[in-house]
Amino acid sequence: MTIELPSSGWYVLANARLHASLTSANLGPADADGFVLADLAIAEGAVSGIAPKTEGRPVPPRSVDLAGRIVMPCFVDCHTHLDKGHIWPRRGNPDGSFPGALEAVGADRAANWSAADVEARMEFGLKSAFAHGTKAIRTHLDSIHPQETISWPVFQALRERWAGRIELQASSLIGIDGVRDGAFFDALADRVAEAGGILGAVTYMVPNLGDLLDTVFRAAIERGLDLDFHADETDDVNAASLKRIAEKAIEHRFEGRILVGHCCSLARQPGDDVLDTLDKVAQAGLAVVSLPMCNMYLQDRRHDGTTPRWRGVTLLHEMKARGIPVAVASDNTRDPFYAYGDLDMLEVYRMATRTIHFDHPVADWPKTVAATPADVMRLDGTGRIAVGAPADLVIFRGRSWTELLSRPESDRIVLRDGARSDATLPDYAELDPILR
Repeated sequence: MTIELPSSGWYVLANARLHASLTSANLGPADADGFVLADLAIAEGAVSGIAPKTEGRPVPPRSVDLAGRIVMPCFVDCHTHLDKGHIWPRRGNPDGSFPGALEAVGADRAANWSAADVEARMEFGLKSAFAHGTKAIRTHLDSIHPQETISWPVFQALRERWAGRIELQASSLIGIDGVRDGAFFDALADRVAEAGGILGAVTYMVPNLGDLLDTVFRAAIERGLDLDFHADETDDVNAASLKRIAEKAIEHRFEGRILVGHCCSLARQPGDDVLDTLDKVAQAGLAVVSLPMCNMYLQDRRHDGTTPRWRGVTLLHEMKARGIPVAVASDNTRDPFYAYGDLDMLEVYRMATRTIHFDHPVADWPKTVAATPADVMRLDGTGRIAVGAPADLVIFRGRSWTELLSRPESDRIVLRDGARSDATLPDYAELDPILR
């Protein structure tokens, strides 16, 4: 893309196409897809002004004419697994199933996840996300003993190293059964609190699930932690832990933020059960993130020569209609849970648009990869284009949704603090020393 940006001083991005849901400026009526044409003034690394484009107004001085190209805020990826990423070359999924992924990751973790191994793969993932235009990431960290003593210090070191480039958060990840070991779970919750993390678990319909959730909620309340759950990543209609999480949040009058991922089984359940669950999720103030790429890869995979019958995504339209905050995210990358992916949130949004139908109308669905996850992650000034906010922007070639979502946009321009980023995607050969 032949766009030359000033190397210093203030300048104006003229004729930029902004989505109304991603800017706080009043730019007048939007078109059918939610876009408005505007001029963005950039000064001292921040957005210093946003003005609607009016017919006949002269081009401002020191302008870069974008000719209607789409400009979005840098992305926010609120559900990833950086510690699992890129192990596929040495440990693939034998059959593409969820149990196959669990077994393969467990074996690889036990055999290979030293601090150096985890750090190298997480660093590779962060480089990829940064080059694609992501500003903030929440990663889950496998915290089964003794892995928590390895991965959490690695996360803390990476968070410090990447400060100012990517805002990095971490959530603990253990099966809900792991909460039964009170001494271990208390120690893990203390570790999470000391690291400024989020307390998390994978919920299943196990005996005494309510008691186990009580323990998790009490631990979070005592330490002032937010919560992040994996829930109901299955087609089993009896998997209803999302509802149980919502009920416990209401019962405990939980005042922190709660993000719940996957919730696949909800799309398979009877209508009355769905409505009851959604009402409770809304009352509890939960946010939900769907992972369209990973769940399409794993869910309803068949080994009898037949085609999958459902998409694995949850009911985001119904949730959004009730005011439940919803997002989409990358999830796993090149590991047994998902053999592909590159932490490119444009790819995630493209896939979500095609599978969850984020169009006709587009409405404010673009918030799912920027403003909404930023709010869930408590990141003020992130995920929106606003006067006074850092000029962390992504300039695309596409001038409409159909142009933007039809190509990879690999020549996108990423601005960080108003300056063009020179970050490039890391070469996979960088991982060769640990994957051989």
